[in-house]
This record gives sequence, C-alpha cells and structure tokens, in this order.
Amino acid sequence: MSQQSRTLVESAWRAFASHDAERIAAVFAEDAEWLAPAGNATAVALGAPSHMVGREAIVRFLAEDFRRLFARDVTVTFRGFHADGERVVVEETMTATLADGGQYANDYCFVFELRDGLIHRVREYMDTARAHRMIFGAAPR
Repeated sequence: MSQQSRTLVESAWRAFASHDAERIAAVFAEDAEWLAPAGNATAVALGAPSHMVGREAIVRFLAEDFRRLFARDVTVTFRGFHADGERVVVEETMTATLADGGQYANDYCFVFELRDGLIHRVREYMDTARAHRMIFGAAPR
C-alpha cells in the first residue's frame, strides 16, 4: 500500500501543477479537507480560508486562486516522499514570482491522508513568518 500511496500523491502533484480542475478533482475525495496554519500569508492575501473543506473548494483554490498570487515561474523541488500505509509525507521547497513581481521561496511539509485511493485530508506546514515577509514585507505580530 505504501508504494501505491506514494504514486498517488506524486500523480496528485502533477495534477496540481497543471491547474486543470478536472485532473485535480480526480485525486480528491468529495469530503476532502486541506488544513494550513491559520492566518497564513497565502490565505490572507487571497481572502481564502486556511481550512478548506470539500473537493470543490480545494479544486477552486488550486486551479484558480493559487495563480492570482503565485503568478509565474512556480517551481517545486521535492526533498522527500515518505509513505507509510495510507499516509504520505512530502517535503518540498516552492519558489515563484508573485503577482507584484516579488520573489517567493519557502519550505513546506505536507501530510496526505488517503482513503479508498483518494486524498481525504492534507495538513500543510510552512514557515508562516517567512511567507508573510515575502508577500507583505513584514511578519505578523
């Protein structure tokens, strides 16, 4: 199961990068959740929730909203995929050019929980203060 889980998550990243709503929707359970730290810079900048509930909300974020902030040159460098049963941990660095022309680079850790061959839950971790500095020029207090 671990290799299948890893393969599914790797395929999901290719779908995310495509920004194709149908491809993205195909990897998520209908009741999927995506949890990121409250008040993270991406959510604040886009006026989006840090806890997305439901396939439709997640797909809209990845297919449409994401590109409003991370406008071009988005590159993901994977540092590791660690699979155990239906749980996959992904370590990565993402770089991009922001909509205002600024540069973005941050490290992330994602924990994917799978159910019935689909992504059921994603927990996202990143350096929130660093992201705030790159997007807004200062970290929140």
